[in-house]
Amino acid sequence: MKVAIYGQNYVKETTQEAVGKLLDFLLLKNAHVFFESEFIKTQNIEIQDNSVVQTFEKLDVSFDLLISVGGDGTILRAVTYVRELGIPIVGINTGRLGFLATIQIDDIQTALSEIFKGDYKISERSLLSVTTNPEHKDVVATNFALNEIALSRKNTTSMITVETHLNGEYLTSYWADGLILSTPTGSTGYSLSCGGPVIAPDANNFVLTPIAPHNLSARPLVIPDNTVVTLKVAGREDQFLMSLDSRIVTLTNITTVTVKKADFAIKMVELLDETFLATLRKKLLWGEDRRN
Repeated sequence: MKVAIYGQNYVKETTQEAVGKLLDFLLLKNAHVFFESEFIKTQNIEIQDNSVVQTFEKLDVSFDLLISVGGDGTILRAVTYVRELGIPIVGINTGRLGFLATIQIDDIQTALSEIFKGDYKISERSLLSVTTNPEHKDVVATNFALNEIALSRKNTTSMITVETHLNGEYLTSYWADGLILSTPTGSTGYSLSCGGPVIAPDANNFVLTPIAPHNLSARPLVIPDNTVVTLKVAGREDQFLMSLDSRIVTLTNITTVTVKKADFAIKMVELLDETFLATLRKKLLWGEDRRN
């Protein structure tokens, strides 16, 4: 099996512990292991000639698995390597909350044993695809997001206005600090913290969630995921920010942003005893009230 390992390139004790356990297991299984070239510099690993441990800068379809070591943010960055290749992603959690990275350090060997035996399921996650007019070079290079695309104010404390059209029909103009367009995967992230609903990963929906809206009647809106969303920003400043998951670009107010469902999905590996509802109860502490 050909396995890629990705993590963020800073030294963290829990990450090194996870990588140690991970590498021990993979070498025992005679896997061909490839570390992302920057991530391996933070680990105590020396690559010898003819070693089964190597490095990668880009992925291709020959990889069977990508293992992300970190939190959900690390997986969002890993997605920029996987792109449309269809490589399944496994999340090892050395972060905090972890809706996507669900395997704990102590469970690495048990979880990977099940995965290597084929005892797992695939959860396909839809993404957002964005284009801008005029084009922005950073958006053209990586124009998709797994969690959300958000427009927000930049060098101002004043709110912005986000004019919003759905399939060419005018919806409203949000007076707010910004606007989030989230996938079901991203519904437990930024959107949730702004009052958006939790959406099951296999639902065919997106959600529009305003950020601190001044028009108090503005509420999150769930829309079909075949909707084409067109956004235009106005405000006292000439620029605004657009984030695609963890990547941020600066756009001018003359820019039109068009967002739709991407034409590929990300494959997340889930163990057979994992369910989305169980993750919600665990991560959001549902049912922790003493009356339950």
